[in-house]
Amino acid sequence: MSINSAMAAGASGLIANSSALAAISDNIANVNTVGYKRVDTIFTPNYKIGGGGETRYASSGVSSNSRLDVNSSGLLTPGVNATDMAIDGDGFFVVRPSPTAGGSSDAVLFTRSGGFQTDSSGYLRNDAGQYLYAWPVAADGTVNQNPSNVDTLEAVNLSNIGGTANATSSVRINANLQASTTASAAAATYDATASGTNMASGTVTPDFQRTIQIYDTQGGVRSVTMSFLKHATNANQWHVELHVQPASDVTTGAPLIDGQIATGIVAFDTNGEIVPGAPTTLPTTLPFESSDAAGAVGAGAVRWAASTGVGAQTIDLDLGTAGTPGGITQFNSPSNLDSTVVDGAIFGAFAGVEVSDDGFLSARFTNGVVRRVYQLPVATVFNPNGLASVGGASFQITEDSGAFTLNAPGSGASGTIAAKTVENSNVDIATEFSNLIITQRAYSASSRIITTADEMLAEAIQMKR
Repeated sequence: MSINSAMAAGASGLIANSSALAAISDNIANVNTVGYKRVDTIFTPNYKIGGGGETRYASSGVSSNSRLDVNSSGLLTPGVNATDMAIDGDGFFVVRPSPTAGGSSDAVLFTRSGGFQTDSSGYLRNDAGQYLYAWPVAADGTVNQNPSNVDTLEAVNLSNIGGTANATSSVRINANLQASTTASAAAATYDATASGTNMASGTVTPDFQRTIQIYDTQGGVRSVTMSFLKHATNANQWHVELHVQPASDVTTGAPLIDGQIATGIVAFDTNGEIVPGAPTTLPTTLPFESSDAAGAVGAGAVRWAASTGVGAQTIDLDLGTAGTPGGITQFNSPSNLDSTVVDGAIFGAFAGVEVSDDGFLSARFTNGVVRRVYQLPVATVFNPNGLASVGGASFQITEDSGAFTLNAPGSGASGTIAAKTVENSNVDIATEFSNLIITQRAYSASSRIITTADEMLAEAIQMKR
C-alpha cells in the first residue's frame, strides 16, 4: 500500500541525507587541507509516473550520489618552503607512491597538493607521501618531453645534486686606448712570433696591459693578460697579445709562443670605434683543447697543459660593436680598462633550489651558479571531475576523465607553476555550514515521514476493532 511506500521513502531520505552529512563533514574537516577538493552530494528522485497519470501513487524515495569538485581551484597562498608549489591554472602535478617506479603499487597519480619536502633520501614528496616526478634536464640543457609517456619522468631527488664549477665561456672587454699615444721605438720591429720582439715574453713593454681572470672546467682560476702596443705606422691600429700566466699552463702550436693564446690587430675608425673584421684580426673565439687530448698540438692551437688536468672549453671574446655602448674604443683620454664581464665560477656547494613559472627546478650553488636540473610537467585531462580519488588529495584516470597529457607549464591548456605557494582547499566554509543546516532539517523531515506513516498504519489496524 502507499503508506508502506511512504515509509520506504522516508528511510531513503534518511540514508541520502546521512550520505550528504558525511560529505559535508569531510569538507569541513579538510577546510585547511592543501589541495583538497570538496565533495558535492547530488539528490536524484526515484519516482516513475506514466504520461496518462496514475489513480494511486506509490512513493519511490530518493537516491544520493557523491562527486568531487576537482575542476574548481582553491585560493593560492604563500608557502613556507622553497619546494612548496602550486599550479596557477588547470592541471595537476604528477606523483607516484614510490620514488622507484615499477609494479602495480606504483600507479601514476595526479594531485594539486604541492606542499613538497625532502625525505631522508632527498626525494621530494608531499604531505600525503606521494613522490613528485619530473623530466630530468640533460647536461646540455635539453629536456626529453613526452606528452603521454611517463617513462621519461623520474622522481625528483635533491640529494643527487653535488657541488659545481662553471667554466668561462664568454669574456666582454670594456676599455679605452688613448688615441694620442705615441708609438714606441719597439713598435717598428715588433713581431708577435719571436720572443725577442713580442710582449708575452716581456721583451717589449706594452703601451697598455691588464690581466683578467677566467675559470677552467674544474673551477680553477687562470690569469690571461691582454697587452696592447700602438702600431708604428697606423695611428688607428694596435697590436694585441693575449697570453696565459704562467705560460706553462698551456701548450701551443706555432706561431703562438710564450703562453700566447691569441695575437692580432685591433683597428678603429676615425670616430674611435672598433672596426669589425679586417683590418681587425684578433680572434673572437678562443678554443682550448683538453689537457688529456691525444697527439701533437696543431698550428695555432692552444691546449691546457697536462699538469692542469682540466677539460676543453671555448671562450667567446666580445670586443664590442661600432655604434653600441661599451667594448674597446680609441678616444683621446687615458688608456683604461673600465670593466670586464666574465662568466663562469669557482667551485660552489649546493645551497638550495628555486622554481620558475615554466616549471624548471634549478639548483642554486654558493658560487652564484644556478643550474636547471628538472622540469615539472603539468598533467591535464578532458574532464577533471571524472577523476577517481585514491586518498591523500590524489586522483587517477578513469573512463570518464579521459586520457592525460603531459605539457610544459604554461603551454597548451596547462597552468603555470607558482613557486613558494600552496593551493588551499576549495571548500567554502559558509556554504558548508548552510548545507549542514539544510541536511539536518531534511533528515529530521525524513524521520517525520516514517513516524507519520507509522501512525497512519496504526490507525488502519485499529479500524476493525
